[in-house]
Amino acid sequence: MLAAMSSDLLSELLPDLLAIALLIAGAAFFSVAEISVAASRRLRLRRLADDGDLRAERVLAVQEQPGHYFTVVQIGLNMVAILGGIVGEGALTPHYAALLSLALPGPQAQTLGFALSFLTITALFIVLADLVPRRLGMNDPERLAMRTVGPMSVLATLLMPLVWAFNGVSNALSRLLGLPQQRDDRVTHHDILALTAAGAQAGAVASEEQQVIENVFELDTRTVETAMTTRERVVYLSMDDDEALIRTRVAEQPHSTYLVCAEGIDEVLGYVDATDLFQRVLLGQPLALRACAESGLVKKVLIVPDRLTLAEMLSQFRSAHEDFAVIVNEYSLVVGVITLNDVMSTVMAAMVGQPDEEQIVRRDDGSFLADGSTPVPDLQRALGIDDWPQPGQYDTLAGFLMVMLRRIPRRTDQVVWEGWRFEVVDVDRHRVDQVMVTRVPAASEAA
Repeated sequence: MLAAMSSDLLSELLPDLLAIALLIAGAAFFSVAEISVAASRRLRLRRLADDGDLRAERVLAVQEQPGHYFTVVQIGLNMVAILGGIVGEGALTPHYAALLSLALPGPQAQTLGFALSFLTITALFIVLADLVPRRLGMNDPERLAMRTVGPMSVLATLLMPLVWAFNGVSNALSRLLGLPQQRDDRVTHHDILALTAAGAQAGAVASEEQQVIENVFELDTRTVETAMTTRERVVYLSMDDDEALIRTRVAEQPHSTYLVCAEGIDEVLGYVDATDLFQRVLLGQPLALRACAESGLVKKVLIVPDRLTLAEMLSQFRSAHEDFAVIVNEYSLVVGVITLNDVMSTVMAAMVGQPDEEQIVRRDDGSFLADGSTPVPDLQRALGIDDWPQPGQYDTLAGFLMVMLRRIPRRTDQVVWEGWRFEVVDVDRHRVDQVMVTRVPAASEAA
């Protein structure tokens, strides 16, 4: 008797259960179609399209103009959800009510049966038609997008009148609210840096390679002063130096290029290459610069302002076919010199730099010992400080301290900013030589 009742119940429910299963499958299809197109990476799709995959080309076209596609998705999802509620309520409510009527009065059993039917259908659709399909679509978006784009195109054609009507209304509302009509697919340097950071975390990109990529994008924001040889470290020759003095200076301070001045460093006349000097020595020719003025030994030097970025400096080198330049300030005073190698070293420092050349060194206790000439971008990267006070007024740690103190820093001077204490530990004449950077406890900072 019980077996016969169970068989009758199953045969009665089977058509409705099949209908619910089909509706869930339809909703799952629309969920996969939606999330896979939204999550598909354009670069990967473009590579597949270039290899001749027409489906990838169609997905790219959908991403360019997604309006009709997502309208079909929403029509399908809403129609399926409504039908699922209708079918589920009619199929399950009577049976839930019949079971509950054994313990509850008829009206209460009917109400609670409807609530249980609603919760059952809702749970099935959330799990099987939304969460699981969307997870699948996120895991392999390009493949699933290419598989669903064909059927979705057929549905878009069949539902074209409804699609036009709904799109017209939504476009009118979007324009009224000032919303963009097309997807913005521009790739910014922030996107590229985020990708390289994710690649570094996953182990696909070496940390040194990630640092090189970050340095390349910093060329547009770092000024030449962050990479130049400063004025006090410039080795220069005077036109009136005799041959013995030139030989001694080149031997004691070897460089590839030497600035040539009339008397002081601010009276720049040109520059000489060390290779040209060595060549003259090998040929037994004189080295006195004034005596060699007609020989072309002293070359015309490229002079640039101190506010140029490193990217602009590269353009200047390329235009002038030079790899050496003198940097002057607004008063035409020399502040330093820069070479092509200096610029490239800021890019490749993470791969070719030696530990003893680092300007900021992390200590075992978590503090940092930094050179006063450390560029602000390097500090920002090491300390994680994004906002600096009065940006644009300084390029180095020493400049930051001067701006904050409003005077020349002295030993033991301290500045606290964004949870870090910057303490001057060594000053060479008026130059900030070493700064200790330590984390400030939250209570101390508040005090």
